[in-house]
Amino acid sequence: MHDQVEELAEQGKALAPEDRSRLVDMLLVSLHEDPLAQIEAAWDEEVENRLAAYDRGEVQAIDGEEVLAKARALARR
Repeated sequence: MHDQVEELAEQGKALAPEDRSRLVDMLLVSLHEDPLAQIEAAWDEEVENRLAAYDRGEVQAIDGEEVLAKARALARR
């Protein structure tokens, strides 16, 4: 039986080093695409929920500069 993975590996070895590196990067990214898509979808939903809560008056916005100042103060502790 012919092993497609081994054949692809042999073809990959014949590529220039830059192309092999690019191929490896593409394959590694493909391993993580589904979890990343799920995380992005969850964040999209969270953003929508937070905006809806703001629109309903359930939460108040805080000025970005104020948030950064508080974060800096906490980081100095």
